[in-house]
Amino acid sequence: MKKIFSLTILLVVAFVAVAQYVPGGNRSRGHIQIVGDVAVSQLVQKHVELNERVRTIPGYRIQVASLSGTASKNRAFEMKERIRSTYPGVEAYVVFDEPNFKVKVGDFRTRLEAFVFLQRIRADFPGTIIRDNIYPTQINWDEMVPETEDDI
Repeated sequence: MKKIFSLTILLVVAFVAVAQYVPGGNRSRGHIQIVGDVAVSQLVQKHVELNERVRTIPGYRIQVASLSGTASKNRAFEMKERIRSTYPGVEAYVVFDEPNFKVKVGDFRTRLEAFVFLQRIRADFPGTIIRDNIYPTQINWDEMVPETEDDI
């Protein structure tokens, strides 16, 4: 039994040694050919094009209210305007998530930024919560690149 096992190991080692031999000894050059379905390449290209068009990053918003029932749409838009007038510079949104109208505030890049603003508005709007990574924040690429060294 040991002889058969030893003979098998010897044959495997010999086969691997021959398989690694490259005539001429030049191993630095080679040719790789990828064979695949054309549909896969088309799907990858569509994915790349979509990612180039959608220029967003994940962000955070604070959900101020979730309203349902009669006149909930009007109350949601009134709350949105109240937020925009009370906290200038902070954007407010009304999102319809059937059957509720949700009022959300802010375009925060980090959860910490959202939490700091949550502490500011908690007295006016109790029951607010941070909703993470649900709505991407649209990037204004012109504002992201500093124009002068003073902007850095």
